[in-house]
Amino acid sequence: MESRILYVRLPCNPIFPIGVVYLADHVHKQFPAVQQRIFDLGTVPPLDYASALDVCIDEFQPTLIVFSWRDIQIYAPVGGRGGNPLQYTFEFFYSLNPFVKLRGAFGLTRIATGYYGELWRNLGLIKRGTKRAKKYQPDAQVVVGGGAVSVFYEQLGKSLPKGSIVSVGEGEALLERIVRGESLAQERCYIVGESTPRDRLIHEIPAAIEKTACNYGYIQTIWTEFDYYLEAEDFYVGVQTKRGCPHNCCYCIYTVIEGKQVRINPSDEVVAEMRQLYDRGIRNFWFTDAQLIPARKYIDDVVELLQKVLDAGMKDIHWAAYIRADNLTPHLCDLMVQTGMNYFEIGITSGSQELVRKMRMGYNLRTVLQNCRDLKAAGFNDLVSVNYSFNVIDETFDTIRQTIAYHRELESILGADKVEPAIFFIGLQPHTHLEEYAFKNDILRPGYDPMNVKPWTVHKLLWNPQPLGSFFGHVCLQAWKRNPNDFGREVMDILEERLGRADLESALSAPIDQKPKEQLLSV
Repeated sequence: MESRILYVRLPCNPIFPIGVVYLADHVHKQFPAVQQRIFDLGTVPPLDYASALDVCIDEFQPTLIVFSWRDIQIYAPVGGRGGNPLQYTFEFFYSLNPFVKLRGAFGLTRIATGYYGELWRNLGLIKRGTKRAKKYQPDAQVVVGGGAVSVFYEQLGKSLPKGSIVSVGEGEALLERIVRGESLAQERCYIVGESTPRDRLIHEIPAAIEKTACNYGYIQTIWTEFDYYLEAEDFYVGVQTKRGCPHNCCYCIYTVIEGKQVRINPSDEVVAEMRQLYDRGIRNFWFTDAQLIPARKYIDDVVELLQKVLDAGMKDIHWAAYIRADNLTPHLCDLMVQTGMNYFEIGITSGSQELVRKMRMGYNLRTVLQNCRDLKAAGFNDLVSVNYSFNVIDETFDTIRQTIAYHRELESILGADKVEPAIFFIGLQPHTHLEEYAFKNDILRPGYDPMNVKPWTVHKLLWNPQPLGSFFGHVCLQAWKRNPNDFGREVMDILEERLGRADLESALSAPIDQKPKEQLLSV
């Protein structure tokens, strides 16, 4: 039977669907005769999801549908699904004002309704698409993958149509085997109703596949909605330079899904891919790696890439990325500025070296400061988002004071208006070290449902444990009340007003012999 593959990106925020694009590109290079189509529900009005999917399947009549599901969890620190989940959660759990608490309850109810509504809607679209495809091709196969599926693969399998292939992590090798009709027994997947996921399936090593430049000439022929992402001049289009992350950050799922082995895409291929997008009018690029520079050993690879971007003549571009800022050199800083980096994110989590070490993050905060000085000296004068996740493990008032001192030093280096503190409270993810910590400390019990958003579950999965949980709750409520449009900076100001600021050296030092923890008194 002639293979006809339809990629359906399920509804989510308007983010460039690089996952399905790369899958379709890979399959085309391996099997040029296979017919493919990309259908992006992110570009379709919500009321038309079902009918648009029907029309697409009726026209294409696929033998294989690949559903890409990007998002599920709702523990975001920003607005979404009709409100701010973090704010409503804190209002409900920590506000002393009954009217504010009631507002939080209504807000959480609305968000939970939206969450379950989206969950059921996406499952309904998968079932609808499966049924309709089998109307034309009785033996049509279905693969369900993407970021959300990789995290919640054990739970989602219970709700998917029988025979669905649940894909964990990267899908290129899996699709190759499906097209060839080969056994899937060794792939990171399982088949609903026929097999169960192997123990620690998500921890298995991904296939080593060398990435070549995406053929956007071909992609445009199979994806009619491609121009949607070309029309907005401020839209960032994703380009991947590597896969994998070697670190052990306690709360992060990337290193589990993508594996610890860093696989670098050849710089010539990355630049060739960027050039294709550049020639189509794209000027803003987002390097979608888990970390653009995951360790110092990869600095030379990024230097080579950025030098080739310069040599290619793409001098009017901007780019952004998630960067480990302890892995920079003065030369790399110069290249970053010359090639148009105008935004980056640092996920240091804490400004206390002691806590950074306890969370297994491998960051040297002193080096981060020096590298930021080098960036400033190179002429960088744009926005930096610094992610802080308070109250993760062994937070005390002392470590909070250290984080304040560290943040103020970053502001003095880069400019207070250029350093944006993003205040996160970790949404606990399955398969992480933090989940293991929660089991060992009787915060969670094995067998819990991580997709459950009932209040007593949210209270545990949105990581803000006592004895500091209420303290942070009240600080955040005060920040939303005082300045909701600049929440992160307001949180830092309130924490400094209440606790003061440590000396910077204490933040940068993490002695092996720890002193007894400070008594946590009410502040």
